[in-house]
Amino acid sequence: MDPASSAGDVRVAVLASGSGTNLQALLDDEFCGPRIALVVSDRRDAFALERARSAGVPAVVVDPAEHDGRDVFGAALLEVLADRAIGLVVLAGFMRILPPGVVRAFEGRTLNVHPALLPAFPGAHAIADALAWGAKTTGVTVHLVDEEVDHGTIVFQEAVAVRDDDDLASLEARIHEVEHHLLPAAVRALAEGRLRIYGRRVTVAEPASVRP
Repeated sequence: MDPASSAGDVRVAVLASGSGTNLQALLDDEFCGPRIALVVSDRRDAFALERARSAGVPAVVVDPAEHDGRDVFGAALLEVLADRAIGLVVLAGFMRILPPGVVRAFEGRTLNVHPALLPAFPGAHAIADALAWGAKTTGVTVHLVDEEVDHGTIVFQEAVAVRDDDDLASLEARIHEVEHHLLPAAVRALAEGRLRIYGRRVTVAEPASVRP
């Protein structure tokens, strides 16, 4: 984010492909909710669209099947984001690799939440992969997005223990609980210009309201 910009002016777009539980956590957050100006899905049946409309947030579909290739899809997505003067993009269960043009246009202004402690278990099946590997600990990562998959600079991570009796549903539920507080915290930190990036390391300043 431009440090000179006011967090109050930040317009956030959330991209989601599925049920939108992370979207709901953002909508319910006192900082993030009022700043969400747009929800975009690549799927017409995504329940995230209904969550947005119920909250009075504009919701649109950009269907990849209606666009000839990733670059054309990316251009269509950029047009939608520009129409709403979006300043910050959040990938919240968006199950599609963001086209390079979009990544470059929002460099340093796009966050993704991933259900594992990256760089462990990247990809679309991170929770199942952690269980199959016999991992004792997994967790949640919120990171800035770059042109590689699940690769960008890490903003926040929080561990989740894998219990001996865990199955996919039980572990997923606990991971979602962490996602629902970690993602809004990262959005606020980025919007308020509190991230300091040194190569692949990030420090996060405390909000002004809690500084001594």
